[in-house]
Amino acid sequence: MKEKGLHPNNKFNKGYNFDELVKSNPHLKEFVSQNKYGTTTIDFSNPKAVKELNKALLFSFDQLSIWDFPDENLCPPIPGRLDYIHHLADLLSEEENIKILDIGTGATCIYPLLGVAEYHWNFVATDIDLDSLDTAQDNIDDNHLENQIELRQQFNEQHILKGVIEEDDFFTATMCNPPFYKSAEEAQGANRRKTRNLGNNAVRNFSGNNNELWYVGGEKAFLHNYLYESSLFSKKSKWFTSLVSKKENVESLKKSSTKLSVKEFKVIPLNQGNKVTRIVYWRF
Repeated sequence: MKEKGLHPNNKFNKGYNFDELVKSNPHLKEFVSQNKYGTTTIDFSNPKAVKELNKALLFSFDQLSIWDFPDENLCPPIPGRLDYIHHLADLLSEEENIKILDIGTGATCIYPLLGVAEYHWNFVATDIDLDSLDTAQDNIDDNHLENQIELRQQFNEQHILKGVIEEDDFFTATMCNPPFYKSAEEAQGANRRKTRNLGNNAVRNFSGNNNELWYVGGEKAFLHNYLYESSLFSKKSKWFTSLVSKKENVESLKKSSTKLSVKEFKVIPLNQGNKVTRIVYWRF
């Protein structure tokens, strides 16, 4: 199965070799079968199959061999997450000694793991949920990456950068995959619609707990808070970046950025399978 529209440097842009992936993660084997068209694949409505596939994709990197997290945590689609890393690498192509701040890293710690495995970057990764950070630390330790990835807890849900950026910090860039929904109810409603579209009784096939999926005011509120706080820490990071799911939020963010004296604001469109999203970058 080929992933459409991925970055040219993305190792998964030519599709999945399930024979090789099963070697990376033998637990995937029980979920691999041929569909009615004779194509080797998995049932993408099965959360366990999706999780084992993404483990196999991650384990195809030499540095990564262990990755575990509770089923209720969001299971990130590795090819799409890797795309953000590659686009960030394009932006930072002339930089040296790269250090990234990952906002809301979650239990999977996926961006730091991929950034270290692909580009040997260093990371500080934050989250508000202590259980997620404990799981993330286990994944860091199990892969012997504690010298390259540092975790910090955000204690105040009203803040994004305040309280986690320290006096002697300087980052080449910050990155973020913001919560999409405005409330737990909205997230559950979207899950029910997705389930109906899949035509079965599957739970959300990428799971996700509350703080991963929703934020009061949704993506727009999160992004505007992030933009405002970036102006308070304008000298602490060369670039501030984020994924943005809703196109209308880009225009809103761009307007606000001019009021905050942002020097440069860029948008990179991403086309991943049937999903259209984008990365926004800004600097002061």
